[in-house]
Amino acid sequence: MTQIMKLNNVIDVTDKKYRIIDLFAGIGGIRTGFEKVFKSECSVVFSSEIDKNAQKTYYLNYKEVPYGDITTIKEEDVPEHDIVLAGFPCQAFSIAGYRKGFDDTRGTLFFDVARIVRYHKPKVLFLENVKGFVGHDKGNTFKVVINTLEELGYKVYSEVLNTKDYGIPQNRERIYIVAFLDNSIDFEFPKKVKLKTTIHKYFEKEVDDVFYYNNKPLYEKIKDDVVSKDTVYQWRRQYVRENKNNVCPTLTANMGTGGHNVPIIKDNNGIRKLTPTECIRFQGFDDTFKFPKELAMSHRYKQAGNSVTVTVISAIAKEIKKALNG
Repeated sequence: MTQIMKLNNVIDVTDKKYRIIDLFAGIGGIRTGFEKVFKSECSVVFSSEIDKNAQKTYYLNYKEVPYGDITTIKEEDVPEHDIVLAGFPCQAFSIAGYRKGFDDTRGTLFFDVARIVRYHKPKVLFLENVKGFVGHDKGNTFKVVINTLEELGYKVYSEVLNTKDYGIPQNRERIYIVAFLDNSIDFEFPKKVKLKTTIHKYFEKEVDDVFYYNNKPLYEKIKDDVVSKDTVYQWRRQYVRENKNNVCPTLTANMGTGGHNVPIIKDNNGIRKLTPTECIRFQGFDDTFKFPKELAMSHRYKQAGNSVTVTVISAIAKEIKKALNG
């Protein structure tokens, strides 16, 4: 039996077809999506997440404490693996020439993905980022990422997908990058599916009074605008934004604090914000996912907003598995 020591945990990797590392892991959304598809064929042998609160949530759900700052971890200390998962943060690259490939990524967190990939040469890379990453610096930043992966020997595919096109009513566009070391592999992103559920499926039946605006100062400002039970509105600090497409607006990391992008609904008991559990549901997690009891509400909202939509990840993972199996 091969075992890999990881902080206070021992990860078994006996006879697994695919060994996975989970970088910039957050609360494990990408991991969850892949595990739903690869199931017993895969084992996560390493994870990294710098946010201490996200580490606590990750541990509660996966019984593993991720390593911290990936920039301090040598690539040779990362276990051997077949698949890299990385929802790396969008950083500005210093790319005056943007023709140096790998070297142009230095000083960014993508560089840490690239150096691990260059050392280990895994079979598959799965990267995720905000849609705006594609057009950053007139497209040059995105070009550096693609060129770097190609320079490292990978065949690269990329596409912007929206959560509402893959089974969950949330308007959430993200860029997904999939790369294969075997250049003979053909891959296609999953096709859109018709949305069959409404926002009501994701609401909790019993909600604590703390989430309601009734009898609070903000209520008077929003009561004339939040009128439909079939819409998730947004409070944008100064005004209410109505979402007319009957899906949840994009959940953001700051929706729990500062009164910005707060998702609001009207139900039989009044006007309230979405609960963290509802936000997690809109991200495709099932109700086995839990937050630590001591975790502040602001951190719960932040973690939900920073996460990925599990159903979209699983849809892509199915196509990756299909491609790997020829």
